[in-house]
Amino acid sequence: MRPAGESRVLAAEALGTFTMVFAGTGAIVIDQVSGGRITHVGIALVFGLVVMAMIQTFGDVSGAHMNPAVTLAFRAAGRIGSRTAAGYIAAQLAGALAASGLLRLLFPEDVFLGGTQPAGSVLQSFVLEVVLSFVLMLVILAVSTGSKERGLLAGLTIGGVVTLEALFAGPICGASMNPARSLAPALVSLHLENAWIYLAAPLVGMLLALPACRLTGAPDCCTEPCS
Repeated sequence: MRPAGESRVLAAEALGTFTMVFAGTGAIVIDQVSGGRITHVGIALVFGLVVMAMIQTFGDVSGAHMNPAVTLAFRAAGRIGSRTAAGYIAAQLAGALAASGLLRLLFPEDVFLGGTQPAGSVLQSFVLEVVLSFVLMLVILAVSTGSKERGLLAGLTIGGVVTLEALFAGPICGASMNPARSLAPALVSLHLENAWIYLAAPLVGMLLALPACRLTGAPDCCTEPCS
């Protein structure tokens, strides 16, 4: 298989993130508009299914990170270079913002556009997001090849974890685990009051997954050199 060019890789990250944010946060918006017809379980399934689908679609192109915290954790693990990581994050944010912008055009009356807000205390949601992100990244590291999340196993496993975590933790913290997924609707809806939780907590949790990977996985799981 020929190597993917840089523009092809970045386009894959932008399109994958756009689709994930549009479908996932769109499900939240449409659930509210329709009087709860999608339901919390339905929203969790939408997030898991769209993640699975995008890994199947773009996993062999860019790895389908669709998440700045995942990309930064891969960088800290030595699985991706700094220049590549910066391009990935820019593409992810562009895709997420485009999705939230389109949802604003479609549903101008919606307040939060599917953004994440803590239902309880800030500390409660922060800790939940750290733990959820830790578990998600630990699974990603286990089923990925280098910095690539690809193949049926990776798609099913990662999509399943996203669904599982959204099912039980979503009503309290939103189960974001993804700075792009939370920042884009917060910026477009101008509700940034709790955005820092969903920027910091996923990164903390995913970075904490690296020593756990080294402890439980192969000796070189997070020590591959990458410039």
